[in-house]
Amino acid sequence: MKKQQAPQHRRRRLRLAVGTPLALIAAGVIAYGTVFGMFGDDGKPQASAATAPVPDNAMAAVAAMQPGWNLGNSLEAIPNETSWGQPRTAKALLDSVHAQATDHDKVLDRFNTTWTQIATAFRNEPAQLVFESVNEPQFDNTDNARKAELLNELNTSFHKVVRASGGNNTKRLLMLPTEVCTPDQRLMDNLATTIKSLHDPRLIATVHYYGYFPFSVNVAGSTRFDAQARGDLDKTFRRMRDTFVARGIPVVLGEYGLLGYDHGPGAVERGEMLKYFEALGHAARSNKVTTVLWDNGSFYDRGKLRWKDAGLFRQIKSGWTTRSATASWDNVFVPKSGPVKDRTLTLNLNGTTFKALKQGTTKLVSGRDYTLSGNRLTLKAATLTRLVGDRSYGVNAMLQAEFSRGVPWRIQVISHDAPAQSSTTGTAGSFRIPTQFRGDVLATMKAEYVDGGNAGPTSWTPYQQFNTAFAPDYAKKAIRLTPAFLDTVKDNARMKLTFRFWSGATVTYHVTKSGSTVTGTAS
Repeated sequence: MKKQQAPQHRRRRLRLAVGTPLALIAAGVIAYGTVFGMFGDDGKPQASAATAPVPDNAMAAVAAMQPGWNLGNSLEAIPNETSWGQPRTAKALLDSVHAQATDHDKVLDRFNTTWTQIATAFRNEPAQLVFESVNEPQFDNTDNARKAELLNELNTSFHKVVRASGGNNTKRLLMLPTEVCTPDQRLMDNLATTIKSLHDPRLIATVHYYGYFPFSVNVAGSTRFDAQARGDLDKTFRRMRDTFVARGIPVVLGEYGLLGYDHGPGAVERGEMLKYFEALGHAARSNKVTTVLWDNGSFYDRGKLRWKDAGLFRQIKSGWTTRSATASWDNVFVPKSGPVKDRTLTLNLNGTTFKALKQGTTKLVSGRDYTLSGNRLTLKAATLTRLVGDRSYGVNAMLQAEFSRGVPWRIQVISHDAPAQSSTTGTAGSFRIPTQFRGDVLATMKAEYVDGGNAGPTSWTPYQQFNTAFAPDYAKKAIRLTPAFLDTVKDNARMKLTFRFWSGATVTYHVTKSGSTVTGTAS
């Protein structure tokens, strides 16, 4: 703040600046230390502003001040230090800020020491062993340019240490990540610059990819692997190719998957998930990117030594070598009552040829049971009537479309009726909306205040995140609103929740939180 003040105010400000002990930048006075000092293994400062030696050279002294923290001119406040809404500066504050920093040299020394030990221990192992410098490196409280410098320093230091350790490490493949392993163009450009500077043909670039974020977690109404989600995937893999592969730098996609899958397979609808993995396999092969599936136990059962979802794994495995056809949808919803009509699906052939439509081992008859016109597959009303039988709620039949190559596309035939909900009362820690699903499957939830505005933690969109803000419990016939959702909503502000189901049905429900009590009212 730069204001003209009366002379006595300027004098008062000067007295405060001179009379207050300082350890950081405040009112134009810098205490040298560096500001943040150095730390031992116990995290306590080893040197302070009072004890650290000051280099004679001005350039070196200023360089050693990095990084610093400014008190925000608090000592210039008029009429006194607390006038800008901050408490008086105390030693505890300065000690607290002092403890937030890290010592660059000590961190780098520990990093190098760690890699020296690893490289020495494994230097005679065969070439199948690959080293990666650091996983998802992150740097806080600094700008993009400085982050790039720090990661370049880690990667180049790692390269130097490993190559100098001898044995097979002189030619071992080494993998270098982008910042946070993110495949953004700026970050990949930074890594490409680092790799070029090292003049080493045995280096690998690595990034991670979990899809277009709203689709990956089912938020903001992004429930399908649509043009936007597909475009994000294709553009990302082309960037990997153009930045690295086209320049002779191999790429390992060190992690991939869908972020919502670890919260439960229902977050991303199964057919849309299969389309994503099929497209990812094709994009990886087309752009010569090697993929590594990230699995924290969601995919492979480590106790039973088998894939938890064999059908999903078949799709992923098939994508390593070929394409598979998919379709616009993997469900056909048939109303429980009323006439049954023909239903049409659009096939995404992906270079394959349609061969047959089966129920189990039985082939359905073209012309009688279904018709195929171009890429439009139509299931006849009489066939659907036979398949649903007595129309009990849920999946009544399973079909599979077979093609000239790849994995067959499975189609569920489901009987359903409009879902129904009941009024209830609960607490913010445990609130469930009684729901008769009647064969239907929940797609997403929209949350808005009746008087206007979005409700919930993802305030930038009314469509909340599946399994984070809400989750269906089909066995207990309820939809749970999580504490993470309810803790963020306003007290005594009526919300309108709109539940969208995969059949196309929508149900509206109203909720009001008052303290810890939550009241739900069916429409």
